[in-house]
Order: sequence, then C-alpha cells, then structure tokens
Amino acid sequence: PGNIDIAGRRGTGYIWLAYSLFFFIDPIVRHNTTFWLQCSVGYLVFLTAYITYIQTSSIRLRRFLLGFFYLLGLLTYPHNSGASSFFVYAAAFLPFVTTKTSRFILIVIAECVGLLAEGFYFHLNPYSVTATFFFILVVGSANFFIAQQKRADARLRRAQEENVALAALAERERIARDLHDVLGHTLSLIVLKSELAGRLIAIDPARAQLEMADVEKTARTALAEVREAIGGYRSQGLPAELELARTTLSAAGVALACESPIPNLHAAQETVLALALREAVTNIVRHAHATACTLRFAVTTDGYHSLLIEDNGPHPIQREGNGLRGMRERVQSLGGRLSLSNHNGTALLIEIPPAPTTALSSFAEVQAPASVSPPTRACISQ
Repeated sequence: PGNIDIAGRRGTGYIWLAYSLFFFIDPIVRHNTTFWLQCSVGYLVFLTAYITYIQTSSIRLRRFLLGFFYLLGLLTYPHNSGASSFFVYAAAFLPFVTTKTSRFILIVIAECVGLLAEGFYFHLNPYSVTATFFFILVVGSANFFIAQQKRADARLRRAQEENVALAALAERERIARDLHDVLGHTLSLIVLKSELAGRLIAIDPARAQLEMADVEKTARTALAEVREAIGGYRSQGLPAELELARTTLSAAGVALACESPIPNLHAAQETVLALALREAVTNIVRHAHATACTLRFAVTTDGYHSLLIEDNGPHPIQREGNGLRGMRERVQSLGGRLSLSNHNGTALLIEIPPAPTTALSSFAEVQAPASVSPPTRACISQ
C-alpha cells in the first residue's frame, strides 16, 4: 500500500523532470565552463537516480533514492541555488513511499531543519532558503493528501473486488443448491411416472398415455423451474409446493396427510419451508420406501413457526447429504433451526423465527419473490 507512484512508472513520471531545469539557471548566469561541467556531472547523477526511481518497483530502493535526492541537494545547494529542486523532489515523492503520518511529518521536519541549518551555516540567500522551505511544506503536504486518497481508493477497489468474488461464490452455491432441489425432485417424479407408464403400456395403453402426458408436463415444469432457479425465483409458495408433493408422493404410492392449516408467512420464510418440503419429499421417494407421510405446522413456545415432516419408511436418513446441507444453510440464514430424528421412520423439524430480521429481509430481496399462492391456504391431504 505504500508503493504508490503519483506520476506513473514509465509515462508521465518524466514530465516532472521539467522542474529540475532550475538547476541550470546559475550555470547560464555565470558563464563559467568549469562550473558548467561540475553542474552537468551533478545533474547526470541526479538524472540516473531519478530514472531508477521511476523504473523500480522496490519500495525500499525508492526510499533510499529519496534520501539520496536530499543528500545531493545538501551537497550542491551551497554552490547552486537551483539544487533546491532536489529537496522538493524528496518531499514530493515521500508520501508515496511511507504510509504513517507521524513518520512523514518527522521526515519533513528533519528535511526543513537540515535546509535551514545549511542556509545559516553557509549564509545562503534567505529568499531562496525561504522559498525552498515553503515548497517543501506545500508540495509535501499536498502530495500526502493525494497519496492518502490513492491508498483509500486502492483499498476500496480491493474491497469491491473481494465483494464481487464473494457474491459470485454465493451465487454459484445458491444455483448448485437450487438445481439439486429442483432437478432432484422433478427427475424423481419423471422416473416414477415413466416406470409406471412402462408397466401400464401393455395392460392399459390409455392410462400409460396419460402418465406419459404427465411426464411431458413435469419435464416442461422442470425446465421452467431451472430457469427460475438460475434467476433467483425459486418457489411459488407452500400451497403449490404441497400440491406438487401430493402428486409426487401419490405416484410413489405414499399417502400424504396434513394435520394443520398452512400459516401466513413472510415470503422468504415460505420459500425456505417450500424448498425444505421439496427436498424432504424427494428423499422419501428416493430412499425411505415409506407408505405414509405426515405434515404438521405449528408455533413453538418461543414463537417460531415450525414444520414437521414425518414418514414411516424403514430406511431413515443416516447421514446429511448435499440436499439436507443446503436445506440447513437456508434455514440458518434466517436464524432458524433444523433437526433430524430417526424413530420408526424419519422426522424432519424446521423452525423459522416469527418476524423478519435484517438477514431475512435481505434473503427475501435476493432469493425469493413474493409467493404466488392459490386463493386457499388449506392443507392438502390424502
């Protein structure tokens, strides 16, 4: 962060060399060949150090070169008043190689004290010393604020880049979770109905044709859901999800019963519960081998909205896979709780905070639109 160059490394940095031409005013006025040669050698030394400063990316070397500019000024200023520009260069570039304000102030004070001491000892022109003193303070201070602004801008850019990277990562994780939920559930339904149609085609072609029509309809629905998942619109509400769950479980020979009415929830809460129900139904169809599934909505003693999903399958969930992990992440993003128990089947309990928090509101804005529900919110049962 300290290695900031006000002028650029290979472009406009050379423009600032124009100020070093003041170094040749005294030789022009004196008309002395020896003095010209001495000043030319001194200027070549400065020019070499300046070009090195512009080209290098080492902050340590740049600091050394700024000290060299100052020492060169001390050596040549008593003989050539134009060497005052060397002091100004040292002060001008100093803010871009040091980040600490206190260090910058101490170095500028030391530079000014050295200049004044040299002027007093060699009885130099007081107007020239005063002007140099003034430019050291003004140019150094102005560039210090410019350097601070550049560092702040650099930090802001880094923060923005990090935010973009984190947002991209979160979006990839969201899409992965949603595609898992959407495709896993819908493809399971397509497989079940396709198998059913295959068994019926020889004994009941008309029923098999109806089942294949359902497969086509489900596939089209899956395509729409994938598009919605990628765009962030992931649920049409609990009533619609319950209807889909009933259809899926019925095709798998599982009876669905709902023992309580659907509560009125915030859009983000409803989205999380709908996706949890979808994942639970997918697991029941794929793994549980259940014959019955029960849903129960309630309010806990501490005011949380809860959804209990139970099945009587002989193959309960033994470990948490990607689907349950994604479900847990969604629930926890709202400050909710998720628990899983295995006793005569699988019981999945989701608990959501009663009121939208800041996190819940932002979740709703980013991931869930207002749910579109049928006119009735009665629980569907079979």
